[in-house]
Amino acid sequence: MRMIRALLPAAFGLAAITSMPAMADTSTSTASSATIGGANVTSSAVALVEAAATLAPGKYLWENDVDAGPVSILISIPDQKAYVYRGDALVAVSTVSTGKEGKETPVGVFTILQKKEMHRSNLYDNAPMPFMQRLTWDGIAIHAGKNPGFPASHGCIRVPASFAKKLFAATEMGATVEVTDISYSGDMPAPRSDAQMTIAANEAAIGGGAKEIASR
Repeated sequence: MRMIRALLPAAFGLAAITSMPAMADTSTSTASSATIGGANVTSSAVALVEAAATLAPGKYLWENDVDAGPVSILISIPDQKAYVYRGDALVAVSTVSTGKEGKETPVGVFTILQKKEMHRSNLYDNAPMPFMQRLTWDGIAIHAGKNPGFPASHGCIRVPASFAKKLFAATEMGATVEVTDISYSGDMPAPRSDAQMTIAANEAAIGGGAKEIASR
């Protein structure tokens, strides 16, 4: 089933777009903004998405997001990319590798249940899963791993190692991660989750109420 999300119009009508090198990790450009469909859209965010379209496997872009605000993550399976938001602002895009055929990454809205700098799979030959951020107790997580440019994992979301480290430092327990089977289009709003879901995720992780069944 395709997830239903509110998509803003793709025609931005911005006068100028800040250029950004496709292989850079950060951009220090000053963003101008415009209001499109009731949402604030920055030229920096537009440039980020445009530059990300040509990212090679294992590469990512990350704006200098100095503003405070909760981090949320959108994973697009058809794009094989992760879109990172700080509050309502898009600040980073990375290539990813999701689950291969027969081991597909589930779609839905998740919260980060557990964070571990070095974790090992108890299903697949003790494989290392650096900077692991757990999304489900049956083995789905975001972690550093091989990033060939296509779905190749056992269900986890693999990201470039340096991006995994940066993302690990930026997120908090209970942060929202949405996995979707549609491509990023226009300017998607930051993922949202029910407050009670976030509270339950934190309680389960901190109190040990949920059992870790598997690690992929």
